[in-house]
Amino acid sequence: MSAMDTQLGLFGDALPEPAAAVGPAAVGARVGALAAGLPPGVRLGTSSWSFPGWEGIVYDRRASQSVLAQEGLAAYAAHPLFRTVGVDRSYYRSLTAEQFGSYADAVPEDFRFLVKADRLLTSPLHPDAVGVRERNPVFLDPGYAVETVIGPMIEGLGDKAGVLLFQFPPIPPNLVRGRQAFWERLQRFLGALPPGPVYAVELRTASFLAESYATMLESVGAAHCYNVHPAMSSLDLQLQLVQPFYQPALVVRWMLHSGLEYERARERYEPFDRLVDEDPHSRDRIATTVLDVALAERQAFVIANNKAEGSSPLTLLRLAERIVEWSPATAQ
Repeated sequence: MSAMDTQLGLFGDALPEPAAAVGPAAVGARVGALAAGLPPGVRLGTSSWSFPGWEGIVYDRRASQSVLAQEGLAAYAAHPLFRTVGVDRSYYRSLTAEQFGSYADAVPEDFRFLVKADRLLTSPLHPDAVGVRERNPVFLDPGYAVETVIGPMIEGLGDKAGVLLFQFPPIPPNLVRGRQAFWERLQRFLGALPPGPVYAVELRTASFLAESYATMLESVGAAHCYNVHPAMSSLDLQLQLVQPFYQPALVVRWMLHSGLEYERARERYEPFDRLVDEDPHSRDRIATTVLDVALAERQAFVIANNKAEGSSPLTLLRLAERIVEWSPATAQ
């Protein structure tokens, strides 16, 4: 099931099924203490929230995917570790201010959302075309971004708008006239956007990652989204070429275990209730980077996907343990 499928139920066209009240799982004092031990600017969250296998981990009962899409967000946001969440469905269809407002009403005041921008902004070819794919006329169009994406997001979420993520698919460089032309066009686009959330760029084309790209982001005050994904350069190389200290906020998405494709990972990890393939190197690297940024009193958003290790809530629990264990405040 795709991320789009797991979130469309909240505002989809189908009539919702009768929903039992879903509450937060009883997580215990240890998890609460871990949450309290995290630096204040650190926000951990999952990539969407509608997974029945999270019974006893996030939710207090078993509920269907559609029920969790409709009613699970409030229970999710009551979990002490989760102060952000990824909104993936907006990648496939832009949301209205009213839809964003319903999300905002379900969470505490200190909660912040990481929202994926409409893929029409990041796809040089039209993503819905059949057969020969035509050029996408709104690729990196700031007018479309402001009217269709940013305006409704800010109106609906208000202060709860944390990060707007521009996720680019794998792009052959010659399709956008090479790396330099892509960086220049992206710079013009980002520079034309109004102040508001943190704007972050996630690449899936390794050759686009370079020091010139990092310099461009710095010039417009945008962030690189450090992503753990087999299609992208290693997290180590991303951190080397794009220095976290020059980012307006640290944005990390821990998405997919090395050597797997999404469908294979889904089959291997469902129902996402346990860790199957742990990735201690990524965990340690993310933890140390989060701590470095936190010491500089910068915000850090870390989003984990079920396909990273098998269960994103448990991935974040292990990450929180590492952050708190290595925190200078804990060592005192």
